[in-house]
Amino acid sequence: MEQTKKRSAISWVIKFAGQKKPNYILSVLLAMCKVVFELMPYLYMADIVRKLLEMHAGTLEKDMSLLTASIIKMAIFWLLCRICHAISTTLSHAATFEVLANIRRQLTEKLSKLPLGSILSQSSGTYKNIICERVDSIETTLAHIIPEVLSSAFVPVVLIIYMMTINWKLTLISFICVPVGVLFFMLMMVGSKESYENCVVKTKRLNDTAVEYINGIEVIKAFGKAKTSYEKFVLAAKEGADCFIDWMRRCNLWQNISLLIMPYFLLGLLPFGALFYMKGTVSGADLLMLIILSLGLVSPVMTIASYWDGIGKMGTIIGEATEILERDELKRPAKLAEKPNGTDIVLHDVHFGYKDEEILHGIDLNIRQGTVNALVGPSGSGKSTIAKLIASFWDVDSGNISFGGVDIRNIPLVDYNRNIAYVSQDNYLFDETIMDNIRMGDPNATDEDVMNAAKACGCHDFIMHLEHGYQTVVGGAGGHLS
Repeated sequence: MEQTKKRSAISWVIKFAGQKKPNYILSVLLAMCKVVFELMPYLYMADIVRKLLEMHAGTLEKDMSLLTASIIKMAIFWLLCRICHAISTTLSHAATFEVLANIRRQLTEKLSKLPLGSILSQSSGTYKNIICERVDSIETTLAHIIPEVLSSAFVPVVLIIYMMTINWKLTLISFICVPVGVLFFMLMMVGSKESYENCVVKTKRLNDTAVEYINGIEVIKAFGKAKTSYEKFVLAAKEGADCFIDWMRRCNLWQNISLLIMPYFLLGLLPFGALFYMKGTVSGADLLMLIILSLGLVSPVMTIASYWDGIGKMGTIIGEATEILERDELKRPAKLAEKPNGTDIVLHDVHFGYKDEEILHGIDLNIRQGTVNALVGPSGSGKSTIAKLIASFWDVDSGNISFGGVDIRNIPLVDYNRNIAYVSQDNYLFDETIMDNIRMGDPNATDEDVMNAAKACGCHDFIMHLEHGYQTVVGGAGGHLS
């Protein structure tokens, strides 16, 4: 996790770009061309002003054709700028959609390989928030950060070097606004990491509370807890709103001052330029050239500043996604090497704990094939933990669990799940038919197999009383069933 945090956001994004990596490279090149073409009109504008001054002084013939060529070139470069921007943005968005799809694909694939206990350590609302909303929220930043920020940082360097060839002293003076603006920006960023993470926590809590409230509304009303549950939801919503409002209120003043001062290159250039001009150390034409060129720096600087906050947010979201992607997977082989002999389940010297606290200490247990066994003990003694370890919710810390004489860590999860059924008090029905929901346990089951399973658990009769029987669509989380 720490190693991933140190990795730049751009390298992390490129890793997920897949076949669209060339799109990002071409997008950056076109974005650089766009910024160059965007700056060219300022150069021609400065040239036009220089020629007008020379015409006014009588050192250049008053011929409008000399200006017409520059005006036409300005229009051409403006058009090229728009074309490059359109193509660059299209390419970067295509690559970004691939990145988002790959992130979501890898997250869902990772979840399928994680121990179920690890997955259940967080609510479904948290995963939904990360995979859907949080990943989607970086789309705008991803589509613009790579082409626009990189190009906006590179091209101004070339322009600054050119300005320094005109007058290096005035060029440096014109950049007085940058450190001043950065100072106010740093004041704005004080505590921003903690504030943003606090907002993320509050937003997750609100999301979890909303999902819990909506999914359990029938039970809540049945037991007369609607008021209490609604108050819990309102409190989570208020806390979520308050943390954002407090953060924005604290940052607003410093941000506005920073955005006002940072791109204002004329702040130092105009007074000192006038002083240099009166002393004769800079010509009027060169001073005007510097003024016009400094205006060309405003757009790149504002572009970088506008995405700075987005880059910070993206770093947090990258951390959330990476935390899931770097979790330890269940250690299971792809193929079955040794076939179990029977269905005896044996726990030998099993030790297991949550985080740093050990819950089970050297458990030995023998569950014979064909027998019925019950785990009896006080609350918190580890009964559910033992059952979940047998069901492969986690791997044991030490010792082993065997099935038919074979360590379950040497049995592919698919093969093991064919022999183990775990019935939980928690259930979830997909927005599919009853037939499809029951078939989730065995995708290859026939309709007759599904009906036999329903009969075995006493559900067949009430299913047949439904309007569409087994073809009844139950709705998300079974919302259409009473």
